[in-house]
Amino acid sequence: MMFDEWWVWVAAGLALGIVELLVPGFLFAGFAIGAVLTGAIIGLGIPGAGWMNVTPVNALLVFAVLSVVAWLSMRAIVGVRHGQVKRIDRDINDN
Repeated sequence: MMFDEWWVWVAAGLALGIVELLVPGFLFAGFAIGAVLTGAIIGLGIPGAGWMNVTPVNALLVFAVLSVVAWLSMRAIVGVRHGQVKRIDRDINDN
């Protein structure tokens, strides 16, 4: 199956990183980081034994957890701070 190939995860992460460059707002960056990290874990064979035999369900579970952790970390680092609001002082159509 394709979910047990490390290069598929890394390629998906790179594709999501490219999509992130085209779409503003850090929407796909967490998914890109999660996919690359999942590919690294599968490629290096880190989980090796126990609950993480490389199956599609386990790989998707690892991807989901890593993506949420990456997204929350990025939100804490570069997200909107508490109490910060965007103020619009002028209309761009006014001269």
